[in-house]
Amino acid sequence: MSGLERPPYVPGHSLLAGRTAVITAAAGGGIGMATARRFVEEGAKVLISDAHDRRAAEAGVELGVPAVACDVTDEAAVQNLFRTAVGELGHIDVLVNNAGLGGTADLVDMTDDQWDRVLEVSLTGTMRCTRAALRHMLPRGTGAIINNASVLGWRAQAGQSHYAAAKAGVMALTRTAAMEAAPYGVRVNAVSPSLSMNPFLAKVAQPELLAELEAKEAFGRSAEPWEVANVIVFLASDYSSYMTGEVLSVSSQHP
Repeated sequence: MSGLERPPYVPGHSLLAGRTAVITAAAGGGIGMATARRFVEEGAKVLISDAHDRRAAEAGVELGVPAVACDVTDEAAVQNLFRTAVGELGHIDVLVNNAGLGGTADLVDMTDDQWDRVLEVSLTGTMRCTRAALRHMLPRGTGAIINNASVLGWRAQAGQSHYAAAKAGVMALTRTAAMEAAPYGVRVNAVSPSLSMNPFLAKVAQPELLAELEAKEAFGRSAEPWEVANVIVFLASDYSSYMTGEVLSVSSQHP
């Protein structure tokens, strides 16, 4: 198989057998849904959330898992998510913070509302869910949190100042939360994907830009969402037991 070809799907190996997990923004065809599916295939008991009530319910039915509508910009909704998760799962071993929001606007033209909305969902929403998870995990002395960042937290791309700032903030939040949680046996890490194709991205991004971004990847293609999900599975599993505060780039992009 050449790098340009799509790889075969990797079967489950019970890496998360007996674990419980909450995964945000898990409806649709992106990384969140792929992660929820992989977690189920790896033996975890999963509860998913999404800001869209109908899509959350449909995804829950498709995966055979409980689903909760949750807008991560609403603290009361976040509290309800974790209260429901504990009620459904008994406890929470893993949190995957996948909720995020993008957009394209040059900084010179960007409004405060555009900036605030992206930061509120992608960074502050991640903080709210991380805080709620830590309040549950620290007393138990165990747990793993995986945040979804982006290579744009490291790399410059025009029109992405709000998204890049938010994702760089997620990276910094990951490292700091990891240091605070380590004495309690809780790990906090992040993945940093470059380009993972999904129906929403294909709808909102210009085809010319997507082709340009794919051409920069060493394999000449975007990642499948489940290829990113596989790295999240690794960070949730015992195979990464000595890793905390790390941001793993899921990318084939060359300089």
